[in-house]
Amino acid sequence: MLQLHVDQDFFSPYAMAVFIALTEKELPFEVFTRDLAGGEQFEPSYRAQSLTSRVPMLADGGFRLSESSAIIEYLEEAYPDSARVLPADLKARARARQLQAWLRSDLLPLRDERSTETVFGRKPALPLGEAARKAADKLIAVAEAVAPAGGGNLFGDWCVVDAELALLLKRLTAEELPPNLAAYADAQWHRPSMAAWRARQAR
Repeated sequence: MLQLHVDQDFFSPYAMAVFIALTEKELPFEVFTRDLAGGEQFEPSYRAQSLTSRVPMLADGGFRLSESSAIIEYLEEAYPDSARVLPADLKARARARQLQAWLRSDLLPLRDERSTETVFGRKPALPLGEAARKAADKLIAVAEAVAPAGGGNLFGDWCVVDAELALLLKRLTAEELPPNLAAYADAQWHRPSMAAWRARQAR
């Protein structure tokens, strides 16, 4: 059985993406948690497996892999008979990876001021500072450019980037988002795989 190592609070957006991918692909997997605040990711036994000393980390038999985008691409190629979590079309898949890379590398002021603890209801959403507001405006502009005007998923069929974009959008309140993006984020938020991740936080 596949093993997925995540943070013990289930706050990591990157661990969430892999958890959702595994759930959507209906691959059996076990979840193991690491106390990041306590430094468990730096224990020698974990470092020997994760390489980057981070979560998520996937164990598939004797193979170990960290970094969420690498894990998701590995799952697509290693388990081609399961449901896809990236678009089948070459160009759509490239666009999905473009968005995925951008979501991981940009908008730092927004991610700093509205952490996933805010998204998951553990901290209040305080007013944004100037830099975070500019990042939010950029997020909204990109999301409006890619989200279907009439609703639905980014690339027709659902893909894991839908969940990742929705999580970023959820860093903003409904009042801070255009109605169509608020509706898009809410629809993704209630997808069973994302609900399963949130349910882990209540344990």
